[in-house]
Amino acid sequence: MFDLIVRGGSLPDGRVADIGIRGDRIVEVGRIEAEAGRVIDATGDLVSPPFVDPHFHMDAVLSYGLPRVNASGTLLEGISLWGELRDLATVEDMVARALRYCDWAVSMGLLAIRTHVDTTPDHLRGVEAMLEVKRIVAPYLDLQLVAFPQDGLYRSASGRANVIRALDMGVDVVGGIPHFERTMEEGAESLRDLARMAAERGLMWDVHCDETDDPLSRHVETMAREVTRHGLGARAAGSHLTSMHSMDNYYVSKLIPLIAESGMTAIPNPLINITLQGRHDSYPKRRGLTRVKEMQAAGVTVGWGQDCVLDPWYSLGTADMLDVAFMGLHVAQMTHPDEMARCFRMVTADNAAIMGLADHGLAHGCLASLVVLDAANPTEALRLRPDRLAVVSKGQVVAEKARNDARLALPGRPARVRRRVAG
Repeated sequence: MFDLIVRGGSLPDGRVADIGIRGDRIVEVGRIEAEAGRVIDATGDLVSPPFVDPHFHMDAVLSYGLPRVNASGTLLEGISLWGELRDLATVEDMVARALRYCDWAVSMGLLAIRTHVDTTPDHLRGVEAMLEVKRIVAPYLDLQLVAFPQDGLYRSASGRANVIRALDMGVDVVGGIPHFERTMEEGAESLRDLARMAAERGLMWDVHCDETDDPLSRHVETMAREVTRHGLGARAAGSHLTSMHSMDNYYVSKLIPLIAESGMTAIPNPLINITLQGRHDSYPKRRGLTRVKEMQAAGVTVGWGQDCVLDPWYSLGTADMLDVAFMGLHVAQMTHPDEMARCFRMVTADNAAIMGLADHGLAHGCLASLVVLDAANPTEALRLRPDRLAVVSKGQVVAEKARNDARLALPGRPARVRRRVAG
């Protein structure tokens, strides 16, 4: 007897299988003849591991227009606006906005998020708020918090001390932003400092690294060296890395092997990177996405991140990681069937690996979290960004949506139309 069986779904690898769940674990995958307390019929539909977002800013989510709109659309104006908002927002404001976003996320099958939390202000209200959100959503959504010194580790007198305070309060990951320090030298020193901090505490390390159009912003080189020096490997992630878009190919031919040698991972954020970068260009206008395919070819694990939804930096967003992957495959020109399938893995399995979620997947013993999508396979899911027919988190059905075919009133044509072409 199973608590739940998801029957007849198509898995991302092409197999058709039933998934048997007891408690919060998957206990059988294959042909299951047994009964269950509940059965979800997924015949013809894609059954996937849950979506994972390894890069987000939940303290700012759903604050678009506060205290005003980012008129220039630039990264720097967004940072300036956030600098005002973070001292106006209360803990209650941030908790309410974040929980609303988490509801969206669950409805879209997004069940694990790593969010950066600004540690710049001495009041650390953002840290307090996100720790409370993490506690509330823990039964159904895995939330990792990054101690992120938005204004730089050394640019404010208490910047470094506040990172340490946040980690002592229970924040999970060490952050950083070397290109926002006063000088290149201080940026490099901040990386050495933060790497030691992560190594000594046994924590993961996730750095906003070279989020700029300046090809001479090369902090990722220092980061890779420190990852190797401290043996951090896949515990370390370089986020954004947009300056690599503008670097000359000879230097990149040296840089990418250093990144691969270190074992660190990379997190580009296509929706936000192509929106914020290139704002100082006329034409040709750079789009700012890092060198995704080249790093993957070298063996670097690369995952797509959402970064922002309705906040000072980005005026759109729906918590749909398939939107992120869809944009990413276009900008990175990953249109071969194998590359499109890889883009789907980037927002599921690869992002789970970046976050260290060892029990993510659809195998025996994995956490019983999954999504049933109104699509036949991963490529079709990217094309359609379809409805999530059912979302299961830790063995519990947490969201459902009825199949929503369009109805036609056309002479001689079908009464219903679906945009699916496979399965």
